[in-house]
Amino acid sequence: MLPCQVLDTSLLPPRDRFACWYEVIESEAAPARISSPHLDDFVAQAKSVDLGNVKLAGLRYPTLDTTRTSKLVRTSQPDNYQFVLTTAGDSAISQDRNHSAVEPASFTFLDNCRPFAGRHRSTGQGLAGSISVVIPHRTLPLPADKARRLLATSIPSDTGMAALLAQFVHRIVRYPEQYQASDAVVLGAVALDLVAGTLAQHLDAAELLPGEVRQRTLRMKIRSFIEKHLGDPELTPGAIAAAHHVSLRSLHRLFEGEEFTVAELIRRQRLERCRRDLVTPLKAGQPIHAIAARWGFPDKAHFSRLFRATYGMSAQEYRERGR
Repeated sequence: MLPCQVLDTSLLPPRDRFACWYEVIESEAAPARISSPHLDDFVAQAKSVDLGNVKLAGLRYPTLDTTRTSKLVRTSQPDNYQFVLTTAGDSAISQDRNHSAVEPASFTFLDNCRPFAGRHRSTGQGLAGSISVVIPHRTLPLPADKARRLLATSIPSDTGMAALLAQFVHRIVRYPEQYQASDAVVLGAVALDLVAGTLAQHLDAAELLPGEVRQRTLRMKIRSFIEKHLGDPELTPGAIAAAHHVSLRSLHRLFEGEEFTVAELIRRQRLERCRRDLVTPLKAGQPIHAIAARWGFPDKAHFSRLFRATYGMSAQEYRERGR
């Protein structure tokens, strides 16, 4: 699996809990002063995932305040940024004369080479939570003076590149065992592209990204769009090109070096969703043609031919074997 560290302080003696949790977060980002009314009995969790140049840290914690002072910056100056997604509770962040309230499911951007202050509040009975993406300065393909404009701003994660980034980091932190250690560098590159694309989108400066980064992020957007619209029988390369404001020729050129063309990608993903539904016990009573239609195959004969050609047997035979 991916290189991963997991800590649950509830398994430790109360006197050791905060120190152990702080050691994990300090090693992933930067030293900071933390105060909390719960330091004597600090129940928290931390999961860090190493993706090479990029580090992910999924954290749960009680109400606390974080301050990275000028003195700490002078004495310990890790050359990195943090892109932080608030997953539970609410936060307020200040850095470089910018101040923002950060709601759940929003990102904020921090430079660990500059002082900052943050307030994190748990709500209700649960813990506060966040996922941090830590990247070295040198790897961010944006001018530092441009990126600085977004320090301590709140960036919603429900649209655009930020939505892709949020989905990506949630999955990696939650399921690191679904990947191999050899995938770490590739996944780190994907995370870096998504961070760069998100920042560039909010700066309205996509042209500042290198051409290969723009192409990779556009392919990721298109793949996500395909996944969301697989059930639409009108999902075609032409419709995808129109939705992303590119010509059909440009769309095909974008996928020239990929394993599948756009049309093949649509077809394979639809067939895979059908295959999964056919062996899902909760869908055992659904007619095969209904499953096929749900995933964009309204023509029963066409679906039957494609399924047999792909899996070497009919959909009915596949369902029976699955049982």
